[in-house]
Amino acid sequence: MTQCGREQVSTLAKGDGGAMARDGSFHCELEKLKDEEENGNQVTTIKCHGELVSNTACEIKEMVRPLILLGGRIIIDLGDVKHLDSAGLGALVGLKTSAINQGLCTLELANMTPGVLELLRITHLTQMFSS
Repeated sequence: MTQCGREQVSTLAKGDGGAMARDGSFHCELEKLKDEEENGNQVTTIKCHGELVSNTACEIKEMVRPLILLGGRIIIDLGDVKHLDSAGLGALVGLKTSAINQGLCTLELANMTPGVLELLRITHLTQMFSS
């Protein structure tokens, strides 16, 4: 597990909507790599687990950035993300922006929890991640 250095400051989104034991752990894994979808794009799914927060956000960036350069379709599955703070959200925004700027890549979020959806709504980022 990669640690980015700083202590977690606050939690903005709770994946389950309730209190949970928080250990600050996060990891993401390449869940599946499909050769191509019907229009010829490579499809890569990244499954995220735990807390995507200030001291763990670098892990997702380190995994996804090289995939953006390859082009295709990248799906970040947030279904098992328990907490998301502003640094984690910033990492996702940065990756989405990089994918848009790269031009040959689409980056999508999947299985967003109610807390993540609410965070996207209150930060006016829903539209960014819906395209």
